Amino acid sequence: MTKIEKIVLSYSGGLDTSIILKWLQETYGCEVVTFTADLGQGEELEPARAKAEMAGVKDIRIVDLREEFVSGFVFPMLRANALYEGQYLLGSSIARPLIARHLVGLAREVGADAVAHGATGKGNDQIRFELAALDPSIKVIAPWRQWNIRSRMQLLEYAEKHRIPVPSDKRGEAPFSIDANLLHTSTEGKSLENPAEVAPDHVYQRTVDPVDAPDTPEIITVGFERGDPVSVNGKAMTPAALLTELNGLGGRHGVGRLDLVENRFIGMKSRGIYETPGGTILLAAHRGIESITLDRAAAHLKDEIMPRYAELIYNGFWFAPEREMLQALIDHSQAFVSGEVTLRLYKGSASVISRASPCSLYSDDLVTFEESTIAFDHHDAEGFIRLNGLRLRSWAARNGR
Repeated sequence: MTKIEKIVLSYSGGLDTSIILKWLQETYGCEVVTFTADLGQGEELEPARAKAEMAGVKDIRIVDLREEFVSGFVFPMLRANALYEGQYLLGSSIARPLIARHLVGLAREVGADAVAHGATGKGNDQIRFELAALDPSIKVIAPWRQWNIRSRMQLLEYAEKHRIPVPSDKRGEAPFSIDANLLHTSTEGKSLENPAEVAPDHVYQRTVDPVDAPDTPEIITVGFERGDPVSVNGKAMTPAALLTELNGLGGRHGVGRLDLVENRFIGMKSRGIYETPGGTILLAAHRGIESITLDRAAAHLKDEIMPRYAELIYNGFWFAPEREMLQALIDHSQAFVSGEVTLRLYKGSASVISRASPCSLYSDDLVTFEESTIAFDHHDAEGFIRLNGLRLRSWAARNGR
């Protein structure tokens, strides 16, 4: 077996990757470079640097990818109104290809033989990382598929043996498994593994309980250009700043909570708690602006392909040709998806209450119940119905109905 001289580790500073860092150093006896992607997860970054320094890492890379994450990954996905299994806004799934691309890029830059990640053998993330790590000259190391640690308890024992600091949750206990970025937070493990048990309140990090949210609704306006959000309440913002603003607005009104049992690509069901306040607002707003700017057949075609598109992202096929083909179709549909949508945020909901666009297909004159200036012969509907009912009359006659 070729000797590994240098490894680049996708490193969060959490329990798993802190232990993986030590394990890589012991197992391979080589230099480990840590790579931490700043995707808007917040306070984890500087503690991650400090932990890497404590572990003797000389080359610590923390890279701000927030704008690239939102503009190049989140917004293209939102153009599709993507939801996995009709509910999940794909917050973890959409981050992995970006991390993997930069992980491999850094490995090339520093001359590393391998990259490593902390995804378990039961999870989806191992697939997402490795389908995106497409350089055959660079080995992928997945410790959870190699070592003899088989449980969270054994992980904690390893940490104690090697004096690795273990973070705690709000109750001073070993933490849930948490993933966070600008789009969402995801929480799994511990009591959440029982889908019959109600999630404890301290699981939630970005949103207030809708019951405790303000009793007064908040009205906001989101502006769009060619399918992408560009402003909030008339103020132009960069993609990352816009999503951050909407996270704050949605979070204080309890918008974007989801308790989900999903079907993993690997073949099992899992339960997670997701918080996606800004993304939930954007999904509602985007569908609102599309409702007046997209042709009926185009809108319905988008809805037909959306589950396939969402599944490709969930399963790790962001860089696959079929995803890129669907993206081209979706992006083409957004040429006239511009305008403003007004929403009401209240007690966990984000409801569209008005929408306007210079590219609108909506015609007041055509749809009005009052006298119209546009010629519309109501008698035409009779022939339309008769022709559409022709096959149904034949079917009914044959079946004696």
